[in-house]
Amino acid sequence: MELIDRYGRVHRDLRISLTDRCSLRCTYCMPADGVPWLKSATLLSTEELVRLTRVAVGLGVREVRLTGGEPLLRPDVVDVVRELAAISTSDGPLDLSLTTNALRLPALAAPLRDAGLDRVNISLDTLQRARFIELTRRDRLADTLAGIEAARAVGFAPIKLNALIMRGVNDDEIADLVSFAVERGLQMRFIEHMPLDGGHTWRREEMVTASEILGAVATRFDLTPLGAPGSAPAEEFAIAGTTATVGVIASVTRTFCERCDRVRLTADGQFRNCLFAHEESDLRTLMREGADDARLAAAMQACVARKRPGHGIDDPSFVQPDRPMSAIGG
Repeated sequence: MELIDRYGRVHRDLRISLTDRCSLRCTYCMPADGVPWLKSATLLSTEELVRLTRVAVGLGVREVRLTGGEPLLRPDVVDVVRELAAISTSDGPLDLSLTTNALRLPALAAPLRDAGLDRVNISLDTLQRARFIELTRRDRLADTLAGIEAARAVGFAPIKLNALIMRGVNDDEIADLVSFAVERGLQMRFIEHMPLDGGHTWRREEMVTASEILGAVATRFDLTPLGAPGSAPAEEFAIAGTTATVGVIASVTRTFCERCDRVRLTADGQFRNCLFAHEESDLRTLMREGADDARLAAAMQACVARKRPGHGIDDPSFVQPDRPMSAIGG
């Protein structure tokens, strides 16, 4: 059995949100006073989360990425990683990664690595302290940079840095961010701004396109395309004279929906077949009402079978999901 939709896409990548809470208040994600948090009683326990992951692995999932909110705010995050890392697939160990703002990595990088975490992706939208404060509404750039160094020190590899680029906000730092990554042996990834903010303020005309981003990188670096990305969301480019790469995730202008292999599990146990989906499958309630693994697997398969051909951002009828990114999981 596999997670296959009606367009023949096989889903092997599961994104699991560990919490909707976050230690930052990024302007592109949520309002200054935050958003209503999920009630604690609705959140999946570690046992429930691991059980659903095992069911998904039985349906062909081979890669899990832990997200949030900020996943390192979950008190038992190291235990979660240890439990998930122990799951075996028919192809070998589960590929386990985590996306973080890095604020808690100085304390947690080593325990996470020891528990079996393979890789980390770290959000870094600016190298300027004043701009970081403006963007995140918190004075934590030094902590983010310390977290990056902690990840390097314990040997996570590769370490990917994710920057969301916004017109008139941080688009003048594109080449500087690449230089920062290259100097430290990290991989830089730029993300087009998507309509997933809690305040529903996204405007396409304010978005910096992948072509513009690559043009800015090319003012300082010579780039060579690395070929078809497969199911990965980023188009990757080799940087001449280095072993580094730079990638662009062009979710809006260069859609990759036709090769998407990702499904998502929210912190409150809702299964989603697309980041922009308007419907979810409530696995938490099924599980707590006594459903066996076969019924949970059938619910996952049914949800994937309903997946649309694409997210439809360019369609005039597009409506932004009710949940913000912090509540969906990246």
